[in-house]
Amino acid sequence: MNFNGEVLAALKKAGVSDASLEAPKNPEFGDLSFACFKLGGNPVEHAKTIAAKIQPSGLISKVVATGPYVNFYINNAKIIETTVMAALKKDFGAGKPKGRALVEHTSINPNASPHVGRARNALLGDSIVRILKFYGYNTETHYFVNDIGKQIAMLVYAVRKNKIKKFTFDEMLNMYIKINADMITNATVEKDVFELLNKLEKGDRKTTAEFQKIVSIAVKGQLSLLNELGIKYDVFDYESSLLKAVELKYALKKLNKKLSKDSEGRRVLDLSEFNLPMKEPVLPITRANGTSLYALRDIAYHIRKAKKVKNGKNVIILGEDHKLEHLQIKSALSLMKIKAPEPVFYSFILLSDGKMSTRKGNVVLLKEFMDEAVEKARQEILKRNAGIKPAELEKIAKAIGYSAIKYAFLKVSPDKNIIFNWEEALNFEGNSAPYILYTAVRAKKILEKIRAAKPKHIRLENPSEIKLVKKMAEFPNIVSVCAEKYVPHVLANYIFELASCFSEFYEKCRVTDEPDADIKNSRALLVKAYLNVITKSAGLLGMSVPEFM
Repeated sequence: MNFNGEVLAALKKAGVSDASLEAPKNPEFGDLSFACFKLGGNPVEHAKTIAAKIQPSGLISKVVATGPYVNFYINNAKIIETTVMAALKKDFGAGKPKGRALVEHTSINPNASPHVGRARNALLGDSIVRILKFYGYNTETHYFVNDIGKQIAMLVYAVRKNKIKKFTFDEMLNMYIKINADMITNATVEKDVFELLNKLEKGDRKTTAEFQKIVSIAVKGQLSLLNELGIKYDVFDYESSLLKAVELKYALKKLNKKLSKDSEGRRVLDLSEFNLPMKEPVLPITRANGTSLYALRDIAYHIRKAKKVKNGKNVIILGEDHKLEHLQIKSALSLMKIKAPEPVFYSFILLSDGKMSTRKGNVVLLKEFMDEAVEKARQEILKRNAGIKPAELEKIAKAIGYSAIKYAFLKVSPDKNIIFNWEEALNFEGNSAPYILYTAVRAKKILEKIRAAKPKHIRLENPSEIKLVKKMAEFPNIVSVCAEKYVPHVLANYIFELASCFSEFYEKCRVTDEPDADIKNSRALLVKAYLNVITKSAGLLGMSVPEFM
């Protein structure tokens, strides 16, 4: 049923072990093509030789050499029968059980309500987790809580200074912005903040309790928002647990030969052999008093995670501003022969005047963004269903609003910036979540009117039907690519193409009022198969299909 797989296998038998396939722009040149340019020599002669070695079989109906390309044509009758029946199954596209996978994502500093920019990490990580699980990995999602950082100390200082006895999660951002401004104008503030950190590391009970209170309020508030978006975590790793961790002591012992002291008395790690883009090729890992710095705790944390997955997948989602930091940690781990996690870097969601910053306060809060998405979706639904019940309206508005955010974020390659546009995100006719979800709802409505009974032979002959079937057949391969390369945007782009194929089929082919019983039943099965694939694939992006729109 996997046409890509059959073509790759056929090429391998013909002597091409590392082939890259592409879909020809002109359908006259087949369904898949292999370009022979990378083989060296004369690509036209290579194409002729390879094509002559491959005999049509299975899903491959014809192989033709056209210039430097080997073009493969699919057997329509076989792809229709196998794809439609396979796509009706719950496990269509799912991978066989594999090893373990650990994914660390989001890990927002617990100092305030998160802004929209942080949501890209969470949504990207959540989709990768969903895809890996579906692909067969035993996946564990981790959230790293920086509970002993400077940001938390600043809030502790603010609470002490202003004698604040009670405060809410929503009030923390203003507290943080104000104390950050005070720190800029008053040097003693930063000194006092670092003194709080020193007391914390020494185990002062009062200070520890104050830190824990703030972290608890922040983490609960952040998780409440993320849970509303359907994002869940399996393990919470607190940085404070690393202060006296065995992994930290292990790292110091293993890296000892590469350590020296700088002019401030700090222990620094020599990274000169890695040619990293640093002013000085050393990484400070302890203070002069011997207490650990963040870099050393980060190294220890990655050692701990590496132990858990061993030969499995170990993935971390990071903003592009953490690239150098990751290279430093990766280099340190390599000195101990420990494999660093595979990073997925993402660019930023921009305001009109640049990147968001919690310190400066020029942010759009995620909660406000989510509320606006639901409200805008609510207004769009009321235009189409004025008499809808309030409870149903709220449920569907959330499904559409949250899906609109997720799709708008995930359809963009992680290495590209996002400038969010509400009109585009909630457009029922463009490359958007509402458009995709609407096609699924249309499929549901068709199936409410007709029972999808299997005919003796599945008869799908209209070009739009065949086009839809071929697009559905790509789903398992799309899942494989997304799981191995951590690229949910490839899945998002595929879903839009799939939905567009269904819209074309919907416009050109009758279903409920088709007079030919075999064609009617065949099309009903196709609709049912489509609904299964679009629901499943949308779910891998965290999107949910509403009952109606």
